[in-house]
Amino acid sequence: MAQYSLKELVWYFFKLGSLGFGGPVALAGYMHRDLVEKKAWISEAEYKEGLALSQLAPGPMATQLGIYLGYAHYGVIGATLTGIAFVLPSFVLVVCIGLTYRYFGGLPWMQAIFYGVGAAVIGIIAISCYKLTTKSISKIEINAFKDKWLLWLFFIVSMVYTFITQSEEVLIMLLAGVIYMFIKSSPNFLKNNANNVVLLDLFALTDWNSHQLVKLAIFFLKAGAFVFGSGLAIVPFLHGGLVHENHWLTEQEFLDAVAVAMISPGPVVITVAFIGFLIAGIPGATVAAFATFLPCYLFTVLPAPYFKKIASNTQIKYFVEGITAAVVGALTGAVGVIALKSIVDIYTLLIAVISMVLLLKIKWVNEPLIIVLAAFIGFIIKTWFV
Repeated sequence: MAQYSLKELVWYFFKLGSLGFGGPVALAGYMHRDLVEKKAWISEAEYKEGLALSQLAPGPMATQLGIYLGYAHYGVIGATLTGIAFVLPSFVLVVCIGLTYRYFGGLPWMQAIFYGVGAAVIGIIAISCYKLTTKSISKIEINAFKDKWLLWLFFIVSMVYTFITQSEEVLIMLLAGVIYMFIKSSPNFLKNNANNVVLLDLFALTDWNSHQLVKLAIFFLKAGAFVFGSGLAIVPFLHGGLVHENHWLTEQEFLDAVAVAMISPGPVVITVAFIGFLIAGIPGATVAAFATFLPCYLFTVLPAPYFKKIASNTQIKYFVEGITAAVVGALTGAVGVIALKSIVDIYTLLIAVISMVLLLKIKWVNEPLIIVLAAFIGFIIKTWFV
């Protein structure tokens, strides 16, 4: 029997969702510190299983880890309640920010704040890309390039395609996963599961022209189903669809949405609620958040009982490695696309560069602090110098 109540666990995740800043890696670290080391509610083995599943399956890592830890001792009910408790505080916060943004976004003071924040976000995402690349593929060294040359090829192809076309192609990512799995493991797995790959392809590429909320739901379901690792990995999926394909947001609104995710506690992916609110108010925010987190929930709860066998399957590991390399490449390409339109003068360039240097060189500096400083500096520059 668990040495804690479900109510205590849900309350913990509600507090973590309310006060937990720093992105997925930091949030996962808080869970280990609090639940494994301090409270001893979760065993080291259970935590490691949850961490492995959250990295293998599509979905925002920290949210999936929280859902799995809720499942560990309280099953589907525990997974459901901890997931809701973790996401709900940041959802409410970003809807409130969206309300303010919609009604006051045209005011000079708010434009000045986002002027600085938008530039800082470029620096933050660039550093996240760097860290995600070195963690997911390899360190930037000659020997590592030789050893992981195929993953680097997937990365470069996806990055260049995204930068040139200013859109992201899910098919490239799926192909990267299939090719890498085929090369690194037995082709029997590919033959036995070819139908599944085709179904994923159809799901990702089908064109929907329904009512706006239905269209939103389909779009965010696809985004949620193909996000691996860091919550920022959803950026390339969102950018092309929101700005270029459907024209739901302007380039500046999209950048502001990423900034909102940076200054909000809880999972970074909650930016989808802000985006949904800008497009279709509270119904849009609700649909976008539900559709994005539903795949994350299902990909955690459904394989949880069988995960020990799944985790040891080398074919699945290689498939995810290939997809991850292409996803990180797309994210890097998207940063370039956004930067071209967001770095508008020497001031924004300096804010972006300084943000990157601070995050790389000073350990105690985190993303929320960078955002607050950038907002203040942006306000000063926009008010007195630009």
